Amino acid sequence: MALLEVKNLGLNFAGLQVIKELSFSVQPGSIASLIGPNGAGKTSVFNCLTGFYKPSSGQIVFDGKQITRKRPYKITRSGMARTFQNLRLFKKMTVLENVMSGMHCRTRTGAIGAILRTGSQKREEAEIKDFCEFCLDFVGILDEKDRTASNLSYGHQRRVEWARALATRPKLLLLDEPAAGLNFDEKQQLIELIKRIRDELSITILLIEHDMGLVMKISEMITVIDYGQKIAQGNAEEVQNDPRVIEAYLGREEDEVA
Repeated sequence: MALLEVKNLGLNFAGLQVIKELSFSVQPGSIASLIGPNGAGKTSVFNCLTGFYKPSSGQIVFDGKQITRKRPYKITRSGMARTFQNLRLFKKMTVLENVMSGMHCRTRTGAIGAILRTGSQKREEAEIKDFCEFCLDFVGILDEKDRTASNLSYGHQRRVEWARALATRPKLLLLDEPAAGLNFDEKQQLIELIKRIRDELSITILLIEHDMGLVMKISEMITVIDYGQKIAQGNAEEVQNDPRVIEAYLGREEDEVA
């Protein structure tokens, strides 16, 4: 059974059809990619998957359950986490505090317990801190935990966002252009980190990425969309040699002549 199954997904904005009858699936334990030219609708798909946009049609089934049009926090609680193309950190909070904020969907203590500082609340807070430190150590920046997020390099701020996503304890992690703004060495480290997240934490990965070298090197299944429609799907070799993909990225020969 697929971990994620998207069936005939559609999204309209003021009469403009952004996504058109899009269907694809992600198998558990895989690293998959969703790619396409600028403006193809990739981030809109992620926003539908995570509840930020409400699809106009179609279904989204995650881990065997219908999640179409559910609220973002419920989708996160069900086991789907994401990062964003543009960093969304609490810049004045510490690195550790940023990561701990990702665990709000997993907490059990209510407002009364937090106010009274009950024993169960203190134990839960300690557990959260320990797990978030584990996430920071996993992405390689535990020694930065007490620094203010805004004082970190761009690459390390990216890692804070990944650690925060891991802190939600996801089954599926959506990465929106994780290589954006990274240098060559950081991209190589990213490839290894993504593989470790899948292999050591048993988390399935779905990413959007413009760096085709990275996509082709790491992806086991690639779905290509253009103007909100699926135009190809397969492994790296199949996608690279698909004439529809070549046309979408490079244009038609007659267009170049014109």
